[in-house]
Amino acid sequence: MEAGVNFVFVSPQFPSGYWQFCDRLGRQGVRVLGIGDTPYDQLDQRLRDSLAEYYYTPSLENYDAVFRAVAFFSYKYGKVDWIESNNEYWLELDARLRTDFNVTTGPGVEEVARLRSKACMKPLYAAAGIPSARQERVTTLAAARRFSLEVGFPLFAKPEVGMGADGARKICDEAELAAFLSPAPQRPYVIEEFVPGDIVSYDAILDSHSNPLFENMEEFPPSMADVAERSLDLAYWCRPKVDPRLRSLGRAAAVSFGLRSRFVHMEFFRLSQSRPGLGETGDYVGLEVNVRPPGGHTPDMMDFAHSTDVYQIWADMVCHDRRLVPRSARASYCVYAGRRKGHRYAHSDGEIRARFGDAIRMSGPVPSAIADEMCDYSYTATFQTARERDAFVRYVQRLA
Repeated sequence: MEAGVNFVFVSPQFPSGYWQFCDRLGRQGVRVLGIGDTPYDQLDQRLRDSLAEYYYTPSLENYDAVFRAVAFFSYKYGKVDWIESNNEYWLELDARLRTDFNVTTGPGVEEVARLRSKACMKPLYAAAGIPSARQERVTTLAAARRFSLEVGFPLFAKPEVGMGADGARKICDEAELAAFLSPAPQRPYVIEEFVPGDIVSYDAILDSHSNPLFENMEEFPPSMADVAERSLDLAYWCRPKVDPRLRSLGRAAAVSFGLRSRFVHMEFFRLSQSRPGLGETGDYVGLEVNVRPPGGHTPDMMDFAHSTDVYQIWADMVCHDRRLVPRSARASYCVYAGRRKGHRYAHSDGEIRARFGDAIRMSGPVPSAIADEMCDYSYTATFQTARERDAFVRYVQRLA
């Protein structure tokens, strides 16, 4: 096989839609080499067709085995040019492999550690001129009490490095603070002043100069932490357009954080009431920056909302460092409505499909690995108005 771009894709089989990243690369002549913990004969046929070769290892947690896989690919095909999973769970694995194999098209170990630390994000937000909640690393109960006197209750505690809502919790008073720190958490935590508001995201595919080739805005009422902790039914959506104020902040954050040549997912609070030092009602406050696409089938939702192909835009970024997909004037809301096994609903699957018909773009069970936040079954649909969007969510999630 003649020399070309060698792209190692880690865990290309999860989420299930990620075969499309590999497919779009392969169409442009990239040699896509997969490493995963699913046996080859259990892979989606579309993924198999997209891969030049696949290396199976029973556990991606075994670094020596994954290292041997990349070394094998390097021996067989030549120098590896890219290593990505586009998956929050494997960001540190990706970075370690890049560092060990001198792959410079993505962040290495030290940069990923900085980008994943919620404490290290604070000065980067400040450099971009983006307000963010006051924060304290959890050390002692006395220090936490001093912080609570400074900012007031409630507080919000979360792992300094973590995924989604895992381990996050609201602390309402001193008794809950003492209970949280007795005994002290086994992993590093931060506590922050509580920020009232909804969570929104600025999503982008960035070129090598931090310029956006694609932009998207999502809204998440209520917070993912509340959804997971209280077993709520999740609903969120991609908007037809990005708020210009959010776009400006997202672009500034991309430059300040040094993000380039990748898909990013930045979360912000949108204040529901004025807060001194943070802003007025409706202003945006930095929450966290994630150096990967939003989870689950959200990339597909972006396609539906913007009549585009984000997988192709991403592949264009990898291969050409620019966007080749034409921009479409057609845009809509794309909404995700989840349901849980433990809840009884007023409307059956058949009734939902009969009422909303072609508006439903995707539906099906949610993988158990992400069901705590994403629910057990979901419907994804597109609508032109917020009123139609909200009516869909109410109908799908109405309890019996």
